[in-house]
Amino acid sequence: MIPAEFDYVAPETVADAIAALADSDDAKVMAGGQSLLPILRMRLNAPEKIVDLGRIAELRGVRDDGDALVIGAMTAYVDLLADPLIREHAALLHAAISEVADPQIRRRGTIGGALVHADPAGDVGAPVLALDAEMVISGADGERTVSAADFFVDLFETAVQEGELLIAIRVPKHTGWGAAYEKFVRVAHQWSIVAVGATVRVADGVIAEAKIGLTNMGATPLRAPAVESALVGQQASAEAVAAACAAAADGTSPPSDLNGDSDYRRHLATVLSRRAVLTAAGG
Repeated sequence: MIPAEFDYVAPETVADAIAALADSDDAKVMAGGQSLLPILRMRLNAPEKIVDLGRIAELRGVRDDGDALVIGAMTAYVDLLADPLIREHAALLHAAISEVADPQIRRRGTIGGALVHADPAGDVGAPVLALDAEMVISGADGERTVSAADFFVDLFETAVQEGELLIAIRVPKHTGWGAAYEKFVRVAHQWSIVAVGATVRVADGVIAEAKIGLTNMGATPLRAPAVESALVGQQASAEAVAAACAAAADGTSPPSDLNGDSDYRRHLATVLSRRAVLTAAGG
């Protein structure tokens, strides 16, 4: 199908993009366009204006900011995969992005676009949550920072308000941590039925810290705090990890659909958590 008619602007600065949003009561922001364009073509949404962020150079790239990495919201997946800072200091994010769709999507799609779209089956929400990232949001009233824990509000809903833009993701460095992302799909390159991201710090054979993110186990990405607590102080053995990961689905509300019911997803969360933690811990 052909989209309904709309005005199109492609600003070159964040300030101009915010001004363009303020100038319309019905504007949509386009990042990579992987989610927005199909919606427009099917006329599920017909905004009067599209604000394309593709020309804003300041929104792309990764920089070292001392104890954290700052990732521009318009940085494409393919550029994150190639960035040595991501590999060294945010290995969980690298592992998850490696599983995003296919090479064509990874070349066009952006991390900020995916985070604001907030699909609970998306591959970057849970890892960013597990890494205790902060989201930098800009609007007419200036910038504000929101923790990843407060960023995901509900299904396809985030803390980004009308007239605002997600401009950067600040990820604390997890240098030396092991990481793994286990994704279960029915068909290659599909949205996950369930996925689990784990990043683990092991000291002298003992798990000193663990962070676990769950994909598609509720209306938003989730942490698995019971598993994280149970892992600390344990040997990175198959038995100890399996016992800790038995609590992976605690507190979740996974959906039921054609790919599997909620009980099936709870089982998957337990199995995938065990696999991810063992891999991340070097087991």
